Amino acid sequence: MKKVLVLFAVVLLSRCAMAQMMPINTDLPQPYKGGVEAMKQFFKDSLQVTPAIEAAKASGMVIFKFSADSKGTVSKMVVYYADDVMLTEPIIDALKRTSGKWIIPADHKYYDFIIPFSINYKPSGTPKASAMQAVLDYQLKRRPITAADQVPLNAATLLPTVVINY
Repeated sequence: MKKVLVLFAVVLLSRCAMAQMMPINTDLPQPYKGGVEAMKQFFKDSLQVTPAIEAAKASGMVIFKFSADSKGTVSKMVVYYADDVMLTEPIIDALKRTSGKWIIPADHKYYDFIIPFSINYKPSGTPKASAMQAVLDYQLKRRPITAADQVPLNAATLLPTVVINY
């Protein structure tokens, strides 16, 4: 009988403990006007791969942190990581064109976002030997941007990766 009472008490206590748990919020507000798909489409349409990137057959990852104010204006862009300096130029231009499209929480004056970009060279058909040599040369000569020290993230939202294929 004691075992039954103890089991009953444990079940009741566990139910009370579960009632104290915070609900998981899966409905996060969209940080970009029109949602994530509109953001990805904007970058795919407006990010112009430079002739230098095309000539070098450059590929790689770039991670930016930027702030947006209450009007959605972009400010304080920081490169957290880039596989090469040349990959950052078209992204900076595209990010500048998103001013006014970012939505931040009502109780903030500024809000930080982290957005990764993946830029990929995708040859059409069978790649030529010259194109393969250009890819190899780029990999050997690229100049990555990396953080030499710890990077404070504060309260930032990590956005989905924008993939650009050219």
